[in-house]
Amino acid sequence: MVLLVPTLTWLFIFGPAIVPLSWSAPQRSAHTMVLSSQNIKAGTGAAAQSALELAAGGSDVIALQELDAGSAQRVTAALEERYPHHFVVGTVGVWSKYPLMNSQPLELGLGWKRALSTDVDTDSGRVRLYVIHAASARPNDHVDRDEMLAQLAAAVRTDPHENMVAVGDFNATSTDRAFKKISTILEEPNQDGGLLGFTWPRSPFTMMRLDHVLVRGLEVTSNTNVEAGISDHFAVRAELNLPGK
Repeated sequence: MVLLVPTLTWLFIFGPAIVPLSWSAPQRSAHTMVLSSQNIKAGTGAAAQSALELAAGGSDVIALQELDAGSAQRVTAALEERYPHHFVVGTVGVWSKYPLMNSQPLELGLGWKRALSTDVDTDSGRVRLYVIHAASARPNDHVDRDEMLAQLAAAVRTDPHENMVAVGDFNATSTDRAFKKISTILEEPNQDGGLLGFTWPRSPFTMMRLDHVLVRGLEVTSNTNVEAGISDHFAVRAELNLPGK
């Protein structure tokens, strides 16, 4: 009885989020896009390794965060044959098999740019993509993170695109009040196998989901975490049914 109330409270808060997506995922359509995203951890020198492993896993679009000096160029060189389209801003970048249009950097109140938006021009229509590497958050130091997430939410709220994905390292869990500003506008699909899909730190004792895939107007047929490179973050990987023209 002592544990009943906290158990019921936990189930009320997290229950819907831990149900496996595989139980109710929509059927894959004839036209899908696989999108992967990872914080590759600056200083490891393994950005290209992460990118190549995500490419080998069937990704059509690869978003990377925490890029450091030279790493974007190495990724571009490693992927140029299969992913001829790319856009890099500060510590974030996206590499795509599809053309990228209307690409632009986003400051989001930080004072320097570590987010971007672009239109992925697929054969079945355009998908607006946001990639973010939110500022770090600590118990007494999360003002920059909160401001970035608030400005991202404001940008998304006024964005007229029907089909949208936002991915990256949000440096916030799904229960964080700052994250709610964006997660109430876009939807985060459950994990294929259920539970909460913790992404950091990448170890047997992973504790938090800081990396997210959020969507609007698109069906998600798969959403899971995968290992790539030597980062301290798991990568996130989602398969989406593309819109019809």
